[in-house]
Amino acid sequence: MIYREHYISKIREFYDSDLIKIITGIRRSGKSVILEQVKDEIKNKTDNIISLNFEDKRILNTIKNGDSLIAYVEQNRKRGKCYVFLDEVQMLDDWQNACKTLRLYDMSVFITGSNSKLLSKEFTKELSGRYVAFKIRPFIYKEILEYTKELKKECSITDYLIWGGFPKRFEFNTSEATIRYLNDLDDTIVINDLINRYHIKKEKLFKDLVNFILKSNGRIISAKSIHKYIKNNHETCSINTIIKYLNYLEEAYIIETIKQYSTKAKKELAYYFKIYNTDVALNSIRCTDNRYDLTHNLENIVYNELVYMDYNVTVYNNNGKEIDFLAQKDNKKYYIQVAYSVAEDKTYEREFSAFSNIDNLSQKIIITNDDIDYSTSAIKHIKLKDFLLMESL
Repeated sequence: MIYREHYISKIREFYDSDLIKIITGIRRSGKSVILEQVKDEIKNKTDNIISLNFEDKRILNTIKNGDSLIAYVEQNRKRGKCYVFLDEVQMLDDWQNACKTLRLYDMSVFITGSNSKLLSKEFTKELSGRYVAFKIRPFIYKEILEYTKELKKECSITDYLIWGGFPKRFEFNTSEATIRYLNDLDDTIVINDLINRYHIKKEKLFKDLVNFILKSNGRIISAKSIHKYIKNNHETCSINTIIKYLNYLEEAYIIETIKQYSTKAKKELAYYFKIYNTDVALNSIRCTDNRYDLTHNLENIVYNELVYMDYNVTVYNNNGKEIDFLAQKDNKKYYIQVAYSVAEDKTYEREFSAFSNIDNLSQKIIITNDDIDYSTSAIKHIKLKDFLLMESL
């Protein structure tokens, strides 16, 4: 497995801190691997390490709750600073209080989990500043190239646009095996992590809503528009319930929502937002007859790559014309349009005109899958194949 320095470099600053290090993110994004890589680094300076994976039922049968975890660590630690690694810790009852206790006794605690309880409002309130969180994402394209080289395989940009970057899927040799793995992962996330966890009774309605949301990536949407879809196709469901379901999807790191920013109102438009899937495969496995949504998946990919590059990203409403992204970092602003192609005159005009009235002091970028350079004196065109290899804008 590749070494994910992008994430580890951020965690490394806190190795000896008494803050609880939370490594979180969607299932199968590589959290456990990063935890192992952090542990390997620390092994270079000490063997005072305790590591437990609570997906192992043998461990859960031995350590049944927070109190028994504290007792186990105390019995097995050595003198001096002890480094405690707890993988999928949410499987353990009362793990929150155990972690808070361990950090008080010269222990550096690292935990991972896919469960929203790790960053729930109740937990963050309890910890009140005693933790630092690191969100791990599926592979971006540069990581895919590195990993597939290690596996002696290849991955095209089109393959990335369709099947995304869940690390495990690159180990399979056929599309059938890849799709089966992704479908099983999807079932685990939706059924185990959401329906069972939140005791959702209207399973069919919830699954249909999830399908609608995950196929709506890269689109402006609102709770009201989702409610209209549900009302037209199913029994009555309140807007409050829809908002609650959306929150479940965000808490499980399945989707991310970003607000619009309006130049006219000079504020965020709170009732409308754009949805992006943490991985575009969550859209593609819901498509039939190989009619994949490459246009919106491309925009979703650009969003995921920008977030990986640590840009703060919003949608920009330019007096009624939507600019896909306003990306900001280090006091620099980038206005970004994304299109699969601008070869057609109509598409070219629509995409480039979205920048009208944006002053020329601001950087304006359009990203497409075209091979021809469509840059103008005011707008920079970046080919997707080049953008995916960039470290920053």
